[in-house]
Amino acid sequence: MSRRQSWFEGWRLLATLTLSLIALSLWIAAMRQFETEGVRMVIRFTARSSLLLFCLAFSAAALARLWPNAWTRWQRRNRRYLGLSFAASHAIHAVAIITFANMDPAGFAEATSAASFIFGGIGYAIIIAMSATSFDRTAALLGPHAWRALHLTGGYYLWFQFMVSFGKRVPAVPLYAAFLVPLLAVMALRLIAMAAHPRGRTAEAG
Repeated sequence: MSRRQSWFEGWRLLATLTLSLIALSLWIAAMRQFETEGVRMVIRFTARSSLLLFCLAFSAAALARLWPNAWTRWQRRNRRYLGLSFAASHAIHAVAIITFANMDPAGFAEATSAASFIFGGIGYAIIIAMSATSFDRTAALLGPHAWRALHLTGGYYLWFQFMVSFGKRVPAVPLYAAFLVPLLAVMALRLIAMAAHPRGRTAEAG
């Protein structure tokens, strides 16, 4: 393992990714003088960064089982921190959405629906619960069976929500289909890994 790779681990990984996301979000908003369009650009950017980080965390165990190498071992070892980085990205996403709602209530109402509030709210509740139980002490308090159930069910719910969120935009903007490719790929990887290693299914949770 290279020195750079070994440095880019754990809490350093989480801090680096989080600070980078904050800096990029501020830069994107500043390009439009922190006006409504700039905030909406941040919403789109963080939706995509969340997708990337989610896919990295969601596929980590499957990739490590199917193709063990330096990268997949690093990815599996840092799955917790990739998942927390995804939570940080989606927290910035939430701040941008709230800012958009305050700056342009009419535009926000037009861009949202009751369904988006309900299913989005469930998604955020799951992210908070999974993040809160991503630490040894809280995981132990929850218990192994409940922890696996939460992280497995939560991971699949978030995967489905990403599919719906990006998929519903495909009819208007066909290029959004490209964002479905990594989601379908990580699901295929998980299914292949479970079929190849049926006894290790519980290890695929989260």
